Amino acid sequence: QVQLVESGGGLVQAGGSLRLSCAASGSIFSINAMGWYRQAPGKQRELVAGITSGGSTNYSDSVKGRFAISRGGAKTTVYLQMNSLKPEDTAIYYCNADVRYKFDGDIVQGDYWGKGTLVTVSS
Repeated sequence: QVQLVESGGGLVQAGGSLRLSCAASGSIFSINAMGWYRQAPGKQRELVAGITSGGSTNYSDSVKGRFAISRGGAKTTVYLQMNSLKPEDTAIYYCNADVRYKFDGDIVQGDYWGKGTLVTVSS
């Protein structure tokens, strides 16, 4: 009923920048919080940044001051601007959203994930 599609990943040199995008589609009634997570090889998935429907943001300590999360005007898109990238930022980045959607005449809440986009930072 709801799909999240990420884009914007790629290969960049250390110190460079990338901007990730995630678009939500489907029978969406509203979206509460959205966020970006990442998973590096051999490591657990971790929260990178989150943003509420009201615009409050939070970041992991490892990206504070370098990354910025924002939402589009329609609130169905979330962005992650990544600056001063480091090799340790290399990971698959996943979009996550807490969505209320229309299903069989009701409003149902669910937690959704995109398939991920690979970010590789070379030294």
